[in-house]
Amino acid sequence: MFILWFDQLSNDDVQYVGGKNASLGEMYVNLTPKGVRIPNGFALTAYAYRYFLEKAGIKNRIKEILSDLNTGDMQNLQERGHKVRETILKAEFPNELKVAVLSAYRDLCGAYNKDRSDTDVAVRSSATAEDLPDASFAGQQESYLNIRGDYQILEAVKKCIASLFTNRAISYRVDKNFDHFSIALSVGVQKMVRSDLACSGVMFSIDTESGFKDAVLVTGSYGLGENIVLGAVNPDEFYVFKPTLKNGFKPIISKNVGSKQQRLVYDLQGTKPTKNISVPDEERAKFCMTDEEVLTLARWACTIEDHYSTKAGHLKPMDMEWAKDGITGQLFIVQARPETVQSKKDITKMITYALKEKGPVVVKGKSVGSRIGKGTANVIKSVKDIGLFKKGEVLVTEMTDPDWEPIMKIASAIVTNRGGRTCHAAIISRELGIPCVVGTTEGTDKIKQGQNVTVDCSQGDEGFVYDGQLIFDVNELDLGTLKRPKTHIMMNVGDPSQAFELSFLPNDGVGLAREEFVLNNAIGAHPLALLGFDNLKDQEAKQKIAKMTAAYPTKRGFYVEKLAQGVGMIAAGFYPKPVIVRLSDFKSNEYANLIGGKEFEPKEDNPMIGWRGAARYYDPKYIKGFEMECEALLKVRNEYGLKNIIIMIPMCRTITEGNKVLKVMADNGLVRGQDGLKVYAMCEVPSNVILADQFMDIFDGFSIGSNDLTQMTLAVDRDSEVVSHVFDERNDAIKTLVKSVIEVCNRREKYIGICGDAPSTYPEFAKFVVESGIQSISLTSDTVIKTTMMVYETEKKLGLHN
Repeated sequence: MFILWFDQLSNDDVQYVGGKNASLGEMYVNLTPKGVRIPNGFALTAYAYRYFLEKAGIKNRIKEILSDLNTGDMQNLQERGHKVRETILKAEFPNELKVAVLSAYRDLCGAYNKDRSDTDVAVRSSATAEDLPDASFAGQQESYLNIRGDYQILEAVKKCIASLFTNRAISYRVDKNFDHFSIALSVGVQKMVRSDLACSGVMFSIDTESGFKDAVLVTGSYGLGENIVLGAVNPDEFYVFKPTLKNGFKPIISKNVGSKQQRLVYDLQGTKPTKNISVPDEERAKFCMTDEEVLTLARWACTIEDHYSTKAGHLKPMDMEWAKDGITGQLFIVQARPETVQSKKDITKMITYALKEKGPVVVKGKSVGSRIGKGTANVIKSVKDIGLFKKGEVLVTEMTDPDWEPIMKIASAIVTNRGGRTCHAAIISRELGIPCVVGTTEGTDKIKQGQNVTVDCSQGDEGFVYDGQLIFDVNELDLGTLKRPKTHIMMNVGDPSQAFELSFLPNDGVGLAREEFVLNNAIGAHPLALLGFDNLKDQEAKQKIAKMTAAYPTKRGFYVEKLAQGVGMIAAGFYPKPVIVRLSDFKSNEYANLIGGKEFEPKEDNPMIGWRGAARYYDPKYIKGFEMECEALLKVRNEYGLKNIIIMIPMCRTITEGNKVLKVMADNGLVRGQDGLKVYAMCEVPSNVILADQFMDIFDGFSIGSNDLTQMTLAVDRDSEVVSHVFDERNDAIKTLVKSVIEVCNRREKYIGICGDAPSTYPEFAKFVVESGIQSISLTSDTVIKTTMMVYETEKKLGLHN
């Protein structure tokens, strides 16, 4: 049989129509009734492909051309690949096959046009070995968009068949030990979605960097989707949290605007069916899709993943392509395949990379993976020059497509100017297990040919390229054998982009989620400068704020959403475990350093003990800024559904102050005890310990901040080098206060933990607080494993583990 329609196919038909077409049929039949829209189409079968090779008399000729193939020799590979493709393209279609294809195309035209006139279609290849568990063939063959009319259909089908023998596809099959003729090709013909008039993109039902399974990553850009797939644009990126999405919430926990410099559209006058045009600056600065559209796509991703997981009998994360029709406004799924990298991750093993030294930063971009690589930079701007690349070098280029794969697999790292986390370079580097920094914009200009560089993807969302080949450590941890103590081991987390990765460490939640990183990096502007934007005197600050908030209707909305998403990423990463969020604790000099901040901050001689923490929140001079903070936290709980956050008030010096802050919070919807909301306070001044019983009348617990408690008790400025020798959390005065407050909180059956540096820095201090009855210890991520082991042994000596 030459032709099978989508409604005749299922996932069991890979041998007949390849993975891509079988998946389209599976979804068309099973998920269309569940509201997932799939454009209709048909598949030219693997039987038709083999029939074409036999009847056209070219199979033996192809075998002959490939008889002395050497994929390690670029020239050999290029010459043989070209000869095979030319042989296919010059071959004549058997008449009976031609009739079958054109008849099916005309039926598809009739489904969309009453007069059966030519309709636009996408013609895509689908290999019968595509997306097997140990080999991702996605992108190995070609796609042709805006194809219409009999002649174009037949030419596109023939080009798809020839694409089974592109240089990179030949090389890939050899690497994976596939015989060239054990794999057949099916060709899918699918009604086009007019995303050239709207937007399109790629999404995954798993985080592509960490393997965190509870998030959907959606990327989008203007125009047809090939630009994102190939990495020709830096797209918008969104993360949606799956567990609370399924419960009816709207948890878009991250949104980042991409530069989206160009848009792929129909070319109605030219010789090619599509062309790229520039996107105006005003549109680049905006998101290409609405929040509701992001949520719809995320729900579909969950529906698709659930369907394939049920059928497989285990979790089956999916890689999907979507498109929005600019005429009808409707969203569609145009492809879906299993994710083949992170879904195979062994979560009992953790490999960590850490730089031992730093060098000058040459360029920055989006990190792919969490590894570090180094080598000599080879800047290659054209695929025709890939023969100049040597094993172990760092590939620096504009963007990659499958033609680059023969050298990507021998690179120590990859750097591209363009592309997002779902582009070709990102997907292949993940599969190969090499570090990659995409979307640097100017990598090929700033990195010089022959320059020694280090590519670092170990620091979270942002990837860095440093000058010089730097020293770094690689550690492998076996988490499966780690014994867990009764004392809760929690983590201090500041950077939201690291939350998903850190969640794989053995933990009992987050003992300290700092807002300051979000305020500094994701927001960058003073809260009151955003609220009072129109009256700002600093014109340079106004320009910066206008630019950073261009994608948002209001400056207030920008602040609230960015802060909510920063907190939301951390809360989602550790959900449903508790995440203790400390309210903003910048000092006045640190607030002044934010954009526009100098107009709103006093100059204090000693800001460390000045206008910080609780004292700001109820002060008429700052209360409007704190109200935005409350709104953001309310959004995390009520809109995102992340009720696992616990709010913690820093530097609360008196009971009166505590009550004032609680009232402002309640006035803004954050009522202690309502809907399970708990409110803790930092225990970091002696008055907190002396009046611990009274503080526990108004709060649900304390978290000891050993740094500030030491500073305030010993009257030592912890920023002063002159008296730094006096600063020591192990001082008996500090230990007396710590032991006392632990006893009070345990007697009152309230929470008591410690989130200061002391347990991370001094194992004997960790031992002391465990013996004193601390409920939890919150640590920096790099000390979690060793402190977990030490605490377990301490408890064992205390007879807590028989």
